[in-house]
Amino acid sequence: MSQVELVGSSEVQVPRPQSPLWTFGLLRSELVTTFRRWRTLALLGVLAAVPVLVGIAVKIETSDGSGMGGGGGGGEGPAFISQITNNGLFLVFTALAATLPFFLPMAIGVIAGDAIAGEANAGTLRYLLVAPAGRTRLLLTKYATTMAFCVVATLVVAVSALTVGALLFPLGDLTTISGTQISFAEGLGRALLIALVVAASLIGVAALGLFVSTLTNSGIAAMATTVGLLITIQILDQIPQLHALQPYFFSHYWLSFADLIRDPVYWDDLVKNLGLQGLYAAVFGAAAWARFTTKDITA
Repeated sequence: MSQVELVGSSEVQVPRPQSPLWTFGLLRSELVTTFRRWRTLALLGVLAAVPVLVGIAVKIETSDGSGMGGGGGGGEGPAFISQITNNGLFLVFTALAATLPFFLPMAIGVIAGDAIAGEANAGTLRYLLVAPAGRTRLLLTKYATTMAFCVVATLVVAVSALTVGALLFPLGDLTTISGTQISFAEGLGRALLIALVVAASLIGVAALGLFVSTLTNSGIAAMATTVGLLITIQILDQIPQLHALQPYFFSHYWLSFADLIRDPVYWDDLVKNLGLQGLYAAVFGAAAWARFTTKDITA
């Protein structure tokens, strides 16, 4: 809303300061709209299905009592698989390791890529700005909504994996990848912490997707570009000749969450990962703001 002041013989529109409650109302509206979409529910459904498929595959593979092979060390995702039959809690770690390279980033890329471009394509972006949201406030709301989806998506994978792990395999004290034992309650706490770390590992992807979304009025183009960039970066991260550049790729330290299952915890790569994600979020967040605040809105 705005109020009118007379200056000479003309009228000047003076913006009225927005209440913080209005901002929370905008965020609540965005959250409700996002999580009610069939596309969002379908993405969450696919993420929830991954632990089910992994758990059933491991159960079938070990049904003859032979166990899983290849339980190498190193703390990477595949090393967890050999431990699932001993403790279903390891299915949480395995599911997160399986979804982090592609499924989770893809889902975040879809939501972030559609954040601004989807509104422009639907013809509702101008309405939102007249509402009056303000460009900076709307951009922050879109990013906060995307981050909320990051947390929800990661927790969906973790809860689904824990449920399937409890149904198909025994639960109990956890043997860390350092060889020590911790209680089931502490293991559950570490599983929750790992889920939050995985969600935080996606803030760079969310900022990248939001920036791409400000470059086009096509939601499909923004989503496809974001997902394409994600795939390209992860391919480059596997090329040995690029080892000097790889520590700067946002996906390079994603699997460092495995260090939370060590005793004691190794923090070096975890800190590098979170710092790198913060840097990507700052750079692409600033780029998205610079682009969106100067963009001509025609839809």
